[in-house]
This record gives sequence, C-alpha cells and structure tokens, in this order.
Amino acid sequence: MMSDLKMSIDEYLPLRDVVFKTLRQAILKGDLAPGERLMEIQLANQLGVSRTPIREAIRKLELEGLVIMIPRRGAEVAKITEKDLKDVLEVRTSLEELAIGLACERITDEKIERLKEALDQFHKVICGNDLTKIAECDVAFHDVIFSATENARLIQIVNNLREQMYRYRLEYLKDFSTHMRLYIEHKKIYEAVAARDKKLARQLITEHIYHQELTVIRNIQE
Repeated sequence: MMSDLKMSIDEYLPLRDVVFKTLRQAILKGDLAPGERLMEIQLANQLGVSRTPIREAIRKLELEGLVIMIPRRGAEVAKITEKDLKDVLEVRTSLEELAIGLACERITDEKIERLKEALDQFHKVICGNDLTKIAECDVAFHDVIFSATENARLIQIVNNLREQMYRYRLEYLKDFSTHMRLYIEHKKIYEAVAARDKKLARQLITEHIYHQELTVIRNIQE
C-alpha cells in the first residue's frame, strides 16, 4: 500500500533514480498491488519529493511494462496476466534447463556443499512467514546452480532478467501451502545435481517451474 512506502536516499544517485527504484521495488514486492492507482500528489507527499521525479519514474515504469496508463484514470500498476506469466516462465525454463545441464557437468565439490547449505537455509526460512527472506533464499538456491555453470554470459542474462522474474517468484511464494513442496523439489534437484545426473536434473527443474506456473495462474484467476 502507498502508506507503507519508504525511500532510502542514495547519495550516489539522482533523486529521480532513487524514486524510480523505490516505486519499482514496491511493485515487484507487491507493496503496490496490481491495479492500484499511482496518484502523483499522494506519492510525492509520501516520499517527500516534488511531483516531477514521480512523473519521470512512472514514465520509466510504463516503459518496463510495470505500469499502464488508463484514459481518464491515469497510471496504475500493471496486472499480472497469464500471457505475461507464460512469456517470463518460458524464458526462465530455457535458462534453468541450460544452466542445470551445465552445472551437472562442471559443478565442484565446494559448490555442491554451497547448494546443500542453500537448501538447508530455504528449509529453515519456510518455517517462518517472512516472504522477502523466503524469496531471497529461493533465489540463492538457484543462483548456486547458475554459478556452477562457470558461464559468465549466462549469468549476465539471468541477472538482467532477475527483477522481472522476481515479481512472479513472489506471486507463487504468497501461497504458503506450497512451501514444503518447493523444499522437497529443491531437495530432489540438489540430489540430482550432486549425483551429476544431467537428464534427471533437467526433468526436475522443468517440473519445478511448471508447478510454479500452475500456482500463479490459480492465484490470478481467483
């Protein structure tokens, strides 16, 4: 909600960029909900800035597809559609399948241990209700796999898409009833990678993302 917005001043960034980052994170984390109107005056008062950086930030958010302009209503947070979801997850599935195959070929014993630590940490945080921590630990588990590929270009592509994927990651993690299943899937993926079983690992990662897609579709249809 708008009333919860807080802006952290970064002395190295222009004010307009700080405002943009603040609103962007609020949308990605769900603090500004899909369909919520972005009122320039209200946002300016909440963040303690003029309307100019708010207006500039909204324009940039529109270019990223996170905000849409509605005639006679103004700006509002873009809703998550099945088409958007499928587009993002098609890309993610391809990247994850490629990454896990390469990881099975190249992973070191040290990174297998790091993957186990990430798995254990994910199991630990799902016992709580801090959605941000759960999302961070989910990302950390998959990041070990990407790191194990030793492919700098692949990691760069993933980093470029990270924030677009984050919105959907939070959407399926909101369903707390799925968290234990996600842990079990992570455990099976870890075991396949540790055994360097490329075929099984690729199958498991594909199923893992497909289950997430079903969860988000169910949530946005309700």
